[in-house]
Amino acid sequence: MKERENRKPSDLFFGTRAVIEAIRAGKEIEKVLVQQDLRGPLVTELRKTIKQYAVPSQNVPEKRLKFIEGNHQGVIAYLSPIEFQDIEDLLPSIYEKGEDPFLLICDRVSDVRNFGAICRSAECAGVHAIIIPAKGSAEITADAVKTSAGALMRIPVCRVKSLPALAENLKESGVKLISCTEKTETLMHGSNLKGPLAVIVGNEEVGISSTLLALSDERLKIPLKGEIGSLNVSVAAGIILFEALRKRDL
Repeated sequence: MKERENRKPSDLFFGTRAVIEAIRAGKEIEKVLVQQDLRGPLVTELRKTIKQYAVPSQNVPEKRLKFIEGNHQGVIAYLSPIEFQDIEDLLPSIYEKGEDPFLLICDRVSDVRNFGAICRSAECAGVHAIIIPAKGSAEITADAVKTSAGALMRIPVCRVKSLPALAENLKESGVKLISCTEKTETLMHGSNLKGPLAVIVGNEEVGISSTLLALSDERLKIPLKGEIGSLNVSVAAGIILFEALRKRDL
C-alpha cells in the first residue's frame, strides 16, 4: 500500500454518490476501491455504473481504506494522470494521415515500472497507440509517467474491455497481429513487419494469453544465446519494436 499512501489528495476522491457522478461525467478514473461488505441501493447503483462504464474496480477489506482521512463511505476513486483514447476513433485517423497503424498491445503487463519503460520505448519507436485491458494491467500512476520519461503524456493509451475482441476487430481492419513470445521457433529477423501492425507483449509471469496467441497472425521469438531463456518484458518490447521500426523504414 505504500504507493497508494503516496498519492496526493488531488489524485483521489471518495463517497458513493460522488464516485457514481464522476464516472457518469466521464472523468478519467484509474481504479475504484469498494469496501467488500458494503450493501444498499446506492452501492448497487455504484456497482452497475462501474460495470456499465467498464471502470476498473476492486473489492477490498475495510482496513485497506483506513489510510484515507474523511468520510469516504467505503468508496474511493483514483484519478488517472492521463486521458484514455478510443481505438475506434484513433485507427481511422491514422489511416487518414496516410500512415500504416503501428500499435502495441500490452496483455496484462502488471509492473508499473515495466509498463512505463515499455511506453518510453514505444514512443521512441513511433508507435501510434498503446492498448491495455481494463482489468489486470499496471495502474497508470505518477510513477509510471516518471518511468516513461513523460512518454505517457505524448502517446495515446487505449483501455478496452476485451483484448481478444479488440484483436479480432483489428484483424478485420487489416491489421497484422504479431505476438512476441518464446513459445515459438520462428525468429523475428525473417518476418515482414511492414504495413498495418499490432505487436503483442505479455504478462511478466505467464506471458501472452492462449486466446491472443491463437488470434495472432505470427508468433515471433527474439534470438537468445544465454541460458536464462527469457527477457524482461520491457526489454523484449523494446527489441521487437525497434526491429519493426528498422524494417518499416527500409
